[in-house]
Amino acid sequence: MKIDPTHILKEHSLKHTKQRVRVLEEIALDTVAISQPELEKKLGKEIDRVTLYRILNIYEDKGILHRIMDMNGTANYAICSSSCSEDHHHDEHIHFNCTSCHKIYCLDVAVPHSTMPKGFTAKTVNTTAYGICEKCNLSVKKN
Repeated sequence: MKIDPTHILKEHSLKHTKQRVRVLEEIALDTVAISQPELEKKLGKEIDRVTLYRILNIYEDKGILHRIMDMNGTANYAICSSSCSEDHHHDEHIHFNCTSCHKIYCLDVAVPHSTMPKGFTAKTVNTTAYGICEKCNLSVKKN
């Protein structure tokens, strides 16, 4: 996914820092969600754990990233759609958690609409499907 970190930071009234740009660049490199531990490993000593944690929280609060929990309860992050804002995330799509490679994909499949009971207001709805991703299915067929 091609993104412009400088534009995103400006659009969300965030100060342009080298660390903030690097986090966005790294997350945008792949088509799968990435966990904080993976980001720490990839960024090495460029960004310490506390700064990375703060950046991820700010990005989530501002509607730049959305968080997906994996099978182990670890938070993973992916770039939000351009329609997300600080007030509301519009990432109502299915997340696919591969039980073979453990990668999490944001699928372009809408979450089925559901009506909330009286007195309940849903701000965000997400669904996670578990199974074998396309890449893992292909490697099984080759063997």
